[in-house]
Amino acid sequence: MSTSLLSRTPAPNFASVNFLKQHINDTLSFYRPRAYDPNGGFYHYYKDDGAVYDTAHRHLVSATRFVFNWVCAWQHTGDATYVEWAHHALVELDTRFKTPAGDYVWTVNAQGVEDARVMAYGQAFVLLAKSHAYRAKLCSAQDVASVFERMNTQFFEPAHLAYADERSASGELSHYRGQNANMHMCEACLAAFEATGEQRYLDRAQDLANTFALHLAQQGRQPIWEHYHLDWTPDWRYNIDTPGDIFKPWGYQTGHQTEWAKLLLNLFEHTHNQALVNTAQALHDAAYLAGWDALNGGLIYGYAPDGTPCDTDKYFWVQAETFASSWRLWRATGEQRYLTQYHHTWSWAWAHLVDHQHGAWFRIVDAQGAKLEDTKSPAGKVDYHTMGACWDVLRVGGLD
Repeated sequence: MSTSLLSRTPAPNFASVNFLKQHINDTLSFYRPRAYDPNGGFYHYYKDDGAVYDTAHRHLVSATRFVFNWVCAWQHTGDATYVEWAHHALVELDTRFKTPAGDYVWTVNAQGVEDARVMAYGQAFVLLAKSHAYRAKLCSAQDVASVFERMNTQFFEPAHLAYADERSASGELSHYRGQNANMHMCEACLAAFEATGEQRYLDRAQDLANTFALHLAQQGRQPIWEHYHLDWTPDWRYNIDTPGDIFKPWGYQTGHQTEWAKLLLNLFEHTHNQALVNTAQALHDAAYLAGWDALNGGLIYGYAPDGTPCDTDKYFWVQAETFASSWRLWRATGEQRYLTQYHHTWSWAWAHLVDHQHGAWFRIVDAQGAKLEDTKSPAGKVDYHTMGACWDVLRVGGLD
């Protein structure tokens, strides 16, 4: 337990550089003493107090997000140890997850490959990891390109300007189509462009933004649906009985609307296309209107097409992506309501989701903010969303 964590009260100035940097350090301090596995990579599974509850299992999403975390930590602190750690994470990624064909499997354990499916969601995060590794001179531009090109071969559907979702261990392509992998591929392509300067990555990010935020979301007047049939028509019933699914939940996802808004505003930095700002506003505004819990505060996980909540639990990443999109919209438009939303979202998360005793964020609480579990970081979390949102706000600037 660290004695230097920011306390819950009094509430800090959430719009200050010093606060964001200290909070990132508090989050890193949860992982620093216990994450490194001398036998390779990093441990992926943590209880609230930092206890590692599974030392052997590894998930592709956590493995890639650790590369992102350590490179970003190095960029913002200058501490070369983080470059060494990013390299340590990258070695495990390429030795334990990578197949001879150039794909990356979903999970591994002490015996080897556990789940050999090739998921577009996971491959997108490999591209994100490689793009950041390139910034730290841990891989080449060709390494970045190889992941992108393999992703295109395995999943891209030119007629729809979108990526399919999943291949089985035997290589069979699933009929399921979804927005989530494409959203993260947009994110990864932006990172690849910003790292290498290669225009094709920016072009693909624009393709995906147009497909999902404009075409499939009916020109930005409707939120972005999660699930689609083979022909990219909405599948309104997929996972209808599991609105709390981690990767493929039913319903409109509050956090995915605001995450798309954030990405559109990132894309705006490079294209100066005002339509991206307008669409980002439409997505963010719809999500905040339906997702903000007026009674208890905080943003719910998901809501039905008629606007009624379908999962009222509060997830860490939903709050993080929303304060990031709020800040970007405040900076892009100057509209005071977005600054207010930034502070409201942070205030609720600070009171209910940030662990002021051990560091990092709790994964999930109920509608009233009560804890539901003692697992801080299961597969895929590692506080990529929370630190990433803070780094994004720092990048945009305009802070005290």
